[in-house]
Amino acid sequence: MAKRILVVEDNDLNRKLFCDVLTAGGFAVAPVADGLEAIDKAREFVPNLVIMDIQLPNVSGLDLIAQLKADAALRAIPVLAVTAYAGKGDEERIRDAGAEGYLAKPVSIGPFMRAVSALL
Repeated sequence: MAKRILVVEDNDLNRKLFCDVLTAGGFAVAPVADGLEAIDKAREFVPNLVIMDIQLPNVSGLDLIAQLKADAALRAIPVLAVTAYAGKGDEERIRDAGAEGYLAKPVSIGPFMRAVSALL
């Protein structure tokens, strides 16, 4: 059975790229554009991995990671955080929130797929 990946990304092009690359890699993918839908979608889809944009409208990706990790049913799911705003100390803050992986945008396909494989 294909591993399931939840992609939480508000940018249409990035979301499509991530989903297309993951689908081509044999994964079952569920895209979410609005972070407010992410936790409910995670409960419904039960992913093996969550790819989480950090800069989302309405809710911070950091807050969503904390919510995932505080939920007994979801906390074991690894999170790969992806952000365009990679500043000094950001990776540490993101990992402190509970993300197991971290990539700065723009993301290249090779490193992206290696990060996904490492977390699965």
